[in-house]
Amino acid sequence: MLRRMTFQEQRLAEGFLFTDLYQLTMAQLYFRTGMAGTRAQFDHFFRAYPNYGDHQAGFCVTAGLAWLLDWMREARVTDDDLAVLRSLTGRTGARLFGDDFLGWLKVHGTFESLTLRAVPEGRVVHPGVPLTVVEGPLIMAQVLETALLAQLNYQTLIATKAARVKDSARGGVVIEMGVRRAHDRGANAGTRAALIGGADFTSNTGMSHVLGFQPRGTHAHSMVQAFVALGLGELEAFRAYAETYPDECLLLVDTIDTLHSGVPNAITVFEELRRRGHEPVGIRLDSGDLAYLSIQAAKQLNEACFPDTTITLSSNLDELVIWQILTQITQEAPTYGLEPDALIRRLTYGVGTRLITSEGDTALGGVYKLVAIQKEGTWRPAIKLSDSRDKVPNPGSKRAWRVYDARHHATADLLSTPEETPRAGERLRLYHPSDPARHRTLPAHEVSRVEPLLTTILDEGRLVYDLPDITAMRELRERDVAALNTGVRRLVNPHIYHVSLSSGLWTLKQDLIHSVMNGTHNGI
Repeated sequence: MLRRMTFQEQRLAEGFLFTDLYQLTMAQLYFRTGMAGTRAQFDHFFRAYPNYGDHQAGFCVTAGLAWLLDWMREARVTDDDLAVLRSLTGRTGARLFGDDFLGWLKVHGTFESLTLRAVPEGRVVHPGVPLTVVEGPLIMAQVLETALLAQLNYQTLIATKAARVKDSARGGVVIEMGVRRAHDRGANAGTRAALIGGADFTSNTGMSHVLGFQPRGTHAHSMVQAFVALGLGELEAFRAYAETYPDECLLLVDTIDTLHSGVPNAITVFEELRRRGHEPVGIRLDSGDLAYLSIQAAKQLNEACFPDTTITLSSNLDELVIWQILTQITQEAPTYGLEPDALIRRLTYGVGTRLITSEGDTALGGVYKLVAIQKEGTWRPAIKLSDSRDKVPNPGSKRAWRVYDARHHATADLLSTPEETPRAGERLRLYHPSDPARHRTLPAHEVSRVEPLLTTILDEGRLVYDLPDITAMRELRERDVAALNTGVRRLVNPHIYHVSLSSGLWTLKQDLIHSVMNGTHNGI
């Protein structure tokens, strides 16, 4: 029998047990071997930008941190959680979790002991740079992994896509309209991330209210279809909408014949509205050659003395499609006596499926790796080796910096040991994270500014950072994107942005790799 989860079951599934089983089996192992209180540090980072197939990202935008913090504050072991764990058995029927471990978990099963440093939401980020650094008792730092990755990776993925869409739209208004095509309740997380990354508004009514935005939307083809099927026609459908929403009248004009029916009927209604003292908002185009239709619709609207009405485009838009539309408009509009920039300025973009699902690359390769562990009060770097040099993480506690060149463009992100502090006006030696043959020197005059990227968010569970609102996150994104070289922002085959290691971190990494491979590693 099919049924929905009860409220209690939903809280169970989305609370402390929102994790992979292996996090909990490792936790019991750490408890049994006396490592429960051992302090550890994990880095969360991604290895590669999203690759959408025919186009690629050259930067990402981080998002999701505030929701993770909310989850960490609420998630704690409950009696119901313990009952679930007590019921789990292995292949022989023996219990997976003992009462000794569950007793420890009942007392210590919260995330209040963790310290968290992170790159603030809305900032441009790059592969290999820690977006989040978690420090604290090994068990709870380990258990956090699944929820952290689930919440930060997805929102970062969608914020990145939205930033590219916004960039491609040349500053035009972008409306996120993907809630109907999203992955169930993930629509809400995607909406939030899209608003951080570049969407100006969303059609998602509930999240608009929660986040302090006015929702945006028009009507569906079904409204026009209903009037037509009842013998009333498209014009009467438009009149009914205008009567109901005289100051919010934006009409979908492609249900029957865009240029010979939809736009002329919209103009008729707009003229009626104006005679009653109202100004129309505009029209929406949802099918066909959107560039050509935009030009022809604008021409008709201009001739009818509606040169300022909005033309909203929708139908499987993404950053590459928008770029193609604007390129075509730039080339063809003068042929019809239109000024391309004036037409482009009146366009609005309703972006749905391809944004909310990050079509082309639907998962960010974010990982969570142990980089240091404490023994007898001393931090010891940890490393994971791989057949692929690019997959060997950067060990130890570290600091992350953004280096700006003489043009005040971001030229590299630099990872260093805690003891190193790069400064503006100083010569910097930058090492490739995995290729010993690749390194470069930035002369002192080419280092105009060096900015720390990581901020302490939680100090042993206590929030010590003022979380910004989405407006402030957008300002961070706009500033960071503007600081990128135009080649990095390119939609296809973007220029590679350099993430480098300092000399101290490079030496530590190579020494650690050598000692592990030779069996001499003893926690240098």
